[in-house]
Amino acid sequence: MVRSASGLKRHRQSLRRRERNRARQTVARSSVRQARVQIATGTQEEAQAAVRSAASILDRAARKNVIHPNTAARRKSRLMRQANAMGAPTEEAAPAKRRTRTTTKARATGTKAKTSARKTTGRTTRSKKS
Repeated sequence: MVRSASGLKRHRQSLRRRERNRARQTVARSSVRQARVQIATGTQEEAQAAVRSAASILDRAARKNVIHPNTAARRKSRLMRQANAMGAPTEEAAPAKRRTRTTTKARATGTKAKTSARKTTGRTTRSKKS
């Protein structure tokens, strides 16, 4: 256990932050759970509203460093994907678009080559002497 005054104060602060963070985590988890229930049972409008609310709460938790920003983004993405699939037509009704890819040759003839944005280290390359 810490004995210095500053150490004791830091411990008290960490306990207060822990309580606050736990409350924010609980709210975030509950909002995600409610959104999933709305997606499963509710109408599309209710589901969209629940997803928007959950996304807002997740963003707030990430901004306060309660959860990692990538975790918040991943959870929001999954929720939105589920909500969009809820109202989307089936595969048979709307065929999927095929993505076409331009070949390297077509890209080379169509556009000018880009210069590298990489920083150089200042070192020069030495050529081998024959």
